[in-house]
Amino acid sequence: MEIDWHRVGVIVGLACMTVLARSFFLFSGRTWSLPSWAQRGLHYAPIAALAAVVVPEVVTVQGVLVSTWRDARLYAAAVGVLVYFWRRDVLITVLAGMAVYLPLRIGLGW
Repeated sequence: MEIDWHRVGVIVGLACMTVLARSFFLFSGRTWSLPSWAQRGLHYAPIAALAAVVVPEVVTVQGVLVSTWRDARLYAAAVGVLVYFWRRDVLITVLAGMAVYLPLRIGLGW
């Protein structure tokens, strides 16, 4: 088995750059603080990340937009959104969405 030194060099180089970039905060003698605009932006990061993952899963099938209304995910997501804004409880939201999704998917075959 021959060693590919180019790949080894790339992996070691990336590891060194990662350690160096992350250690800047440790080597500094003063405390770091984010600007106020960045702190405000971080409040929206979780919902933006969730939307980036969930929305494509709900509205596409293998990378193509859903072309029919007979898709259980659409109704489950709509009920989930409504229940969340009504109750503000994630567990109840998931349960309500699944209560709509499972009968449509298993019972009707959507």
